[in-house]
Amino acid sequence: MSSADHVNESILSDEIRELQKENRIDHMTYLPGMEVLDKSDIMDRVISEMNDYDPFRYTVKDVKNALAKDNISTEDFKALLSPAAGELIEEIAQKARLETRKHFGNSVYMFTPIYISNYCENFCIYCGFNRHNRIKRAILSYEEIDKEMAAIAASGLKEILILTGESRNKSDVKYIGKACEIAKKYFKVIGIEVYPMNSDEYAYLHECGADYVTVFQETYNSDKYETLHLAGHKRIFPYRFNAQERAIMGGMRGAGFAALLGLDDFRKDALATGLHAYYIQRKYPHAEIAFSCPRLRPIINNDRINPMDVHEKELVQVVCAYRLFMPFANITISTRENKVVRDNLIKICCTKISADSKTGVGEHSDVEDVGDGQFEIDDNRTVEEVFEAIERQGLQPVMSDYIYV
Repeated sequence: MSSADHVNESILSDEIRELQKENRIDHMTYLPGMEVLDKSDIMDRVISEMNDYDPFRYTVKDVKNALAKDNISTEDFKALLSPAAGELIEEIAQKARLETRKHFGNSVYMFTPIYISNYCENFCIYCGFNRHNRIKRAILSYEEIDKEMAAIAASGLKEILILTGESRNKSDVKYIGKACEIAKKYFKVIGIEVYPMNSDEYAYLHECGADYVTVFQETYNSDKYETLHLAGHKRIFPYRFNAQERAIMGGMRGAGFAALLGLDDFRKDALATGLHAYYIQRKYPHAEIAFSCPRLRPIINNDRINPMDVHEKELVQVVCAYRLFMPFANITISTRENKVVRDNLIKICCTKISADSKTGVGEHSDVEDVGDGQFEIDDNRTVEEVFEAIERQGLQPVMSDYIYV
């Protein structure tokens, strides 16, 4: 064995030992420095209701009763997510479409994501960015962020979603804050989808220009969550769960919620996602609520990752249930889905759609050091193509309707 082989074996052994050490960390116990919300009982309520949920006890009659109501209760929401509701998917979609038009008119909002770093300190087995996946890593300089954002703004978009891998070491709070400040030069609405933070850090990013925060809980089944998140701060389930509440406490205007459908029982995860948003809005009525509805997608070095039992019919059911349960919420359909699915869903109940999406770092301009993407996308249309697709359906593409005074 060569000396290089000995070195590589030693490095690998160190990685394994570190992973084993982190894997023994209790995923329900906060780590030092993580803000604890002692007075919030939302997590306990959501998890309790999710665990008690038996989707097979609901009947077609229960679903019809829910559809007959103007205001959907939590019990009705559970019925709409049940297998029995699958028999009435056309009726559910029609009512969801009417609710969408009632509250949003014909508007469909457009945005694009920008990945500024793909370094990550977590080991999530389904994610292309996980720290043990051998991919090309990159982090944009401030000059490169400006260049990327200028290229995106040239398309006419006025809303951007800033994303990073979850690494406080590589993309710290001040780095993300500077990215938000740069974004203010080009965009009217700025969202962030980064690692969970404490409320004072969210307050700082809000001052830098961030308007809303999106956090994927991935799965609300804490036991399954533990088996999927083997290392890193993301392993701590309650800290991630309470991220949206801390963001609102920090002054963020809105919060986005999502489970990665297909990691576990999608009906229970969808229920928990809806209840999580519902209880947050009841506690913070001023907060703007949004849902994302991502399905698991293949990742680099693993093309066998696909969602469990979440087909297009089930995706439509979940999205329509969100709309009927929380009529005022924005619902995003991402480029994880193909253009046919996305075009159909904006006709029914989705109010936000991404365009010209890239999941790699530096892919919007001619940045030299481009980093690998997080997952495969299924709709590569440009901003112009998505804009025209929205118009062809008699809908109104909206870049931004916010006016700052």
